[in-house]
Amino acid sequence: MMRVGHGFDSHAYITDQERPLILGGVTFESDLALQGHSDSDVVTHACIDSILSPVGLGDIGTLFPDNDPKYLNANSLELLQHSVELINDAGWDIVNIDCSIIADIPKIQPSRSLIETTLSKIVQAPVTVKGKTPEGLLNFNGVACFAVCLLKNSNA
Repeated sequence: MMRVGHGFDSHAYITDQERPLILGGVTFESDLALQGHSDSDVVTHACIDSILSPVGLGDIGTLFPDNDPKYLNANSLELLQHSVELINDAGWDIVNIDCSIIADIPKIQPSRSLIETTLSKIVQAPVTVKGKTPEGLLNFNGVACFAVCLLKNSNA
């Protein structure tokens, strides 16, 4: 048995010299960061939602609520690792995850393979990413990511 999962996340740009801009577990040099409770890694957050939902385990907000001080500035890669363990315990394996990152800043291509390697190591399956620009959409002031995954039942 197989299932397809879809995840989405977005965060607005902020100017905060103390906060890094992190996407897919990779820190980018930038004067901008992303607003949010955890480290605001939209790529990793979208991946988390894509694997949890099709297994019936809710979403990132259910497991890691943004009003819980425990998750303030949380490392999203650790949240992803925990989510992978949960779906594995429920009898599911990740076949692959594909992500579309929408952003003007930063440029994704120079760090694309590092993001893919970082996330693939955690999910123990291929993760692919591509960067897309919002092509002049008005009021697009942040980063968004769509993630689609394929899961297989390890008990089938």
